[in-house]
Amino acid sequence: MHGQTMKKILLLGGSAQQVVAIKTAKQLGFYTVLCDYLTDNPGQYEADRFYLVSTTDREAVLEVAEKEEVSGVLAYASDPAAPTAAYVAEKMGLPTNPLSSVEILCNKDRFRAFLREHGFNAPYAEGFSDPDAAQAAGDSFRYPVIVKPVDSSGSKGASVIRDKGDLRKAAEEAFTWSRSHRIVVEEFIEKAHPYLIGGDLFIKDGEVVLWGLMNCHRDQRVNPLVPVGKSYPLMLSPEDEKNTRETLSRLVRELHISGGAMNVELVVDADHRVWPIDIGPRNGGNMIPDLLGMIFGVDVVRMSVCTAMGEMYPDQIGEGIPYYATHNLHSARNGRYRDIVFSEKLKPYLLRTCLYKKEGDPVEYFNHAAQALGIIFMKFENEQEMMEILGEIEDNIDVRLLEDDGSRE
Repeated sequence: MHGQTMKKILLLGGSAQQVVAIKTAKQLGFYTVLCDYLTDNPGQYEADRFYLVSTTDREAVLEVAEKEEVSGVLAYASDPAAPTAAYVAEKMGLPTNPLSSVEILCNKDRFRAFLREHGFNAPYAEGFSDPDAAQAAGDSFRYPVIVKPVDSSGSKGASVIRDKGDLRKAAEEAFTWSRSHRIVVEEFIEKAHPYLIGGDLFIKDGEVVLWGLMNCHRDQRVNPLVPVGKSYPLMLSPEDEKNTRETLSRLVRELHISGGAMNVELVVDADHRVWPIDIGPRNGGNMIPDLLGMIFGVDVVRMSVCTAMGEMYPDQIGEGIPYYATHNLHSARNGRYRDIVFSEKLKPYLLRTCLYKKEGDPVEYFNHAAQALGIIFMKFENEQEMMEILGEIEDNIDVRLLEDDGSRE
């Protein structure tokens, strides 16, 4: 069988957003083995071999990896699976970042402790294992605070509260999203710039080779913590951008990250202090790699697959072409999908439209990243044009839902 002579890669997760990693690995000539616990994951139809195994079950995934004799493991765009990938790779002597570092980045409790111990700016935070304890500690915080599970991604279960009286309700919501039944309450850092800083870095031989830092946009009509899009270039003073890069480079060194993608979220306060908020040892979701491909002329997915397999990849990373943006299509109410109509004003800027829904599919109020209806990519001539369109983007997108009786509105 030709499959036995091909090098094998184990991919953890076969969701719609992860299929691109499977396809890329196949294009590079690797035999693809997939683990996912969902019976309806689309990745199983792309992979050469599929195992119905949870990507968070380390021993079960290790068993698959050893049986298949894989040469690399990749948890593409998945926080929960990242520690499993590092665990399996360490056990088998395959390319990986240290499991201890990956576990720190995937646990908000431990990440905050790491930041404090290594002299990074870290908001005051406390972890809790039940809502009563969180409520009892309410007086020890300066408000506003952010309440979130220690181990979820995509803003699931996270909320900002400005009053102690709301702490218990927020804590109970956060617990429903935590696999380890633990939450963190931390002071909310006010940023001194219009947009949160986010995006992906790529590391090679312990150095950042791709600085995919962008503006993170939010929509106040839905959960204001959930990103609704990215824009490039970064709107930050040269001094603040320099400090941001220095902070992230030091973080990479202190964690002994040798290679691969890192998804980052930071703020800079009025005193020019950089605060790392969330750092994930993985590619970003919401098609960030596709956007970075347009901006820098690179195939970030290919870079990720090659890094996991310990293989070289072409290194030509461009300067960065300005005025690209994405927007995550979403709804401010529940219902069933009919269609999405873009205004004549927006259409000239649309480069690419990816829709995840078809008529009749359920649509939910946008409370976390998994509830996106699709994503659009845009290109603008200048900053003013980009900011004007993005500032009124919701007025230019009409998400149409079917009425409850199934008729069209």
